[in-house]
Amino acid sequence: MNEEQFVQALKEQGIELSEEQIQQFHTYFETLVEWNEKMNLTAITDQPSVYLKHFYDSISAAFYIDFNHVQSLCDVGAGAGFPSIPIKICFPHLKVTIVDSLNKRIQFLNHLSDVLHLGHMNFVHSRAEDFGQNTAYREKFDMVTARAVARLSVLSELCIPLVKSGGQFVAMKAASGEEELKDAQKAISILGTKLVEKFEFSLPIENSERTIYIFEKIKNTPKKYPRKPGVPNKSPLH
Repeated sequence: MNEEQFVQALKEQGIELSEEQIQQFHTYFETLVEWNEKMNLTAITDQPSVYLKHFYDSISAAFYIDFNHVQSLCDVGAGAGFPSIPIKICFPHLKVTIVDSLNKRIQFLNHLSDVLHLGHMNFVHSRAEDFGQNTAYREKFDMVTARAVARLSVLSELCIPLVKSGGQFVAMKAASGEEELKDAQKAISILGTKLVEKFEFSLPIENSERTIYIFEKIKNTPKKYPRKPGVPNKSPLH
């Protein structure tokens, strides 16, 4: 997917990019490739793949969710900024917090945010389990997103404690979503959410399957979750 196809594909989904936004994506791509030579941010570095598998794929959540009604967004384990920074470029009003356990990635994100001139960005170097127990962030966000970070049963425990009551947890998954959802039923319930919508679609050009799950926070998460770092991964809530 080249830049022109990317702009056109978004337009067909009702997202029209300004010249400034198109330039921001171009700068994002160049910065990503430049920094990737110094540290491992992504295995995908050719322009058509970055535009399709990172940029377009990240923004796909906005085809099903109206981000104009979202104020605060937290992205757990965003790596090189996906999905939250492409979404932020399209919806500049968003207040975005990214938490990542690798300080090198946080340094990259700080630099990226500066060169893209993004406002209302907050980058936190922390394990997601510790972050979810931090009262400054716990149950404070309108929406929490994660893309391909961990299985849904694990991901739920890392993300749901951060969602405010009435807010949403949005999990972006590949084709294995249905099986993961079955495994995660207990976690979803214990942590205080319910599944409200599910969207399945294929990425254009390569036709790989994608699933987006939207969970609504219906009650506060019990204080003991998330458990200590490493525990959710070792023994997920089944």
